Amino acid sequence: MTISAILANHRPDVLTASPDESVGDLVVRLAENRIGALPVIDGKSVIGIFSERDIVYGVAKHGASFLTKTVADTMTAPAISVTPDTAILYALSLMTKRRIRHLPVIKDRALVGFVSIGDLVKHRIEKIEAEAAAMRDYINMA
Repeated sequence: MTISAILANHRPDVLTASPDESVGDLVVRLAENRIGALPVIDGKSVIGIFSERDIVYGVAKHGASFLTKTVADTMTAPAISVTPDTAILYALSLMTKRRIRHLPVIKDRALVGFVSIGDLVKHRIEKIEAEAAAMRDYINMA
């Protein structure tokens, strides 16, 4: 299974951040949409990710003045990304090793999706449960 299977169940539009947005404005958008991270886009290229973790580190280092900084000054860059053809297990391994929770999905240098570790784990659990149900049905038929 590949990341494209996850994207098939996602909304086609991906919320993004601009590098010149203020951190304060982006924090409001994250809260309003109840999400933890956004890819940062310059033109059509993903140049970084802005996440809750960036907020925590920024406030710890700069205090309240952090909210007036720009996303470009505070985002995590470069962004680690995958393609739609990336295997789900590889993506899970990458996220675990790099200790990240979100991956931009890139095709032909353009953003085509954004997946979280929760998306990948949910997909794996559903697949495993379906396989277990099929095995139970097979055994019960014998």
